[in-house]
Amino acid sequence: MFGKRGNSSGHPATPHTQVSRAFEGAGTDLLTPERPAPERSAPERPATEEHAERPAAPAPQPRVEPPKPMAQPAARPSGTTRVRSESYYDTKSQVFSALIETIDLSQLASLDPDSAREEIRDIVNDIIAIKNFAMSISEQEELLEDICNDVLGYGPLEPLLARDDIADIMVNGAQRVYIEVDGKVEQTNVRFRDNQQLLNICQRIVSQVGRRVDESSPICDARLPDGSRVNVIAPPLSIDGASLTIRKFKKDKLTLDQLVRFGAISPEGAEVLKIIGRVRCNVLISGGTGSGKTTLLNCLTSFIDKDERIITCEDSAELQLQQPHVVRLETRPPNLEGEGEVTMRDLVRNCLRMRPERIIVGEVRGAEVFDLLSAMNTGHDGSMGTIHSNSPRECLNRIESMVAMGGFSLPQRTVREIIVGSVDVIIQASRLRDGSRRITHVTEVIGMEGDVIITQDLILYDMKGEDANGRILGEHVSTGIGRPHFWDRARYYGEERRLATALEAIEKKAD
Repeated sequence: MFGKRGNSSGHPATPHTQVSRAFEGAGTDLLTPERPAPERSAPERPATEEHAERPAAPAPQPRVEPPKPMAQPAARPSGTTRVRSESYYDTKSQVFSALIETIDLSQLASLDPDSAREEIRDIVNDIIAIKNFAMSISEQEELLEDICNDVLGYGPLEPLLARDDIADIMVNGAQRVYIEVDGKVEQTNVRFRDNQQLLNICQRIVSQVGRRVDESSPICDARLPDGSRVNVIAPPLSIDGASLTIRKFKKDKLTLDQLVRFGAISPEGAEVLKIIGRVRCNVLISGGTGSGKTTLLNCLTSFIDKDERIITCEDSAELQLQQPHVVRLETRPPNLEGEGEVTMRDLVRNCLRMRPERIIVGEVRGAEVFDLLSAMNTGHDGSMGTIHSNSPRECLNRIESMVAMGGFSLPQRTVREIIVGSVDVIIQASRLRDGSRRITHVTEVIGMEGDVIITQDLILYDMKGEDANGRILGEHVSTGIGRPHFWDRARYYGEERRLATALEAIEKKAD
């Protein structure tokens, strides 16, 4: 029955390990973006008269688009997902082996994703019918989805990627997959066939952005087509199998008004942030891992005028600016010979020659901070970036440390003067112990007294306690600063009345 689709009809099944190896080497590369489909057929068979009469292998097939996360039915929360038995995975293995023997990979490569999916489903249904597997309709449908995901998508990760309520996916080897939902981490019932399948999925992801992960290059940052950030660390550095971490982006981009509804900032505080973004203040967003720095940066950039030229510099492109005039730059790791690396500092220094009006750095973590400060201080007002730190004061200390680590032998006072002349506002984002995310400080950098940088807080988050469910209660309050240091800048852009009204409303609310 399957001879029309493949060339293995009537031959015994190959061992599962050989089939898996054939799939990992052929099926994955076949669907890797921007590569011609390999001229590979099913595993070799003993020569027969039928095989001898076959024509020569066809010419290389056209290139195939990168695999995209496929439309999935609404996934159930992990807590209610049915735990699959070992017999299910054994049946899946047998069906998968028969599929690889049956299907013509070169023909599959020439199909669009939807057609390829239907072709796979048809063949799998035929295999189940011929081998007479005892399966319920729901189990058969799950099996069909799993195998289609393995061949065309990201395997067991597909149902998790389809859920919009998940913030992070953390894979610790083939058998342990965790997710973060509403700020809380929980284990799922998702698992991979083995560590080889997990590594294969990792290679499929990173190859889409021209990167690799293997023993010679076991650490890699990449991204999914929707912009979600990916980090992979493979054996031998990761002892129990590859470790995969995905920071998911919501399909619907968050706005500052939505952050207000979530309680991350008050309506009046959001008005102040809008003005800060509008009047071209130089902003650093500070916070710990998972505190919402990139989300907040995306929200602030939405208030940039549409006629401004913006250049973004990132390790893995994840910013989602909505302005029409945006140039996106991304770093590049070294090749196998250790050459060709493009660092963040290279990008920041080069973008100064590209006539930017605003420079957005996805994450400041090294010597590039000096180039960013120089850009902020030489006519590129309104530049922004994020930095890992736990408070505005610590943010300033980290900037000094990164300048020193970059090899700049400048006096401490000189470095601090550069910081004061460059940074206008530090916005502190925090993830609280109940999993919620809040903007806890909006702080101005106003000058120096002696050798000390002077800052003043405009808005603070005052924690009041917690409710019966353990959710933290609090409110954003004003510190009573009547006129912020960037008042003249706000007046230049005609925003001083809005700024005064917003600050007065915060102060009255606190009273």
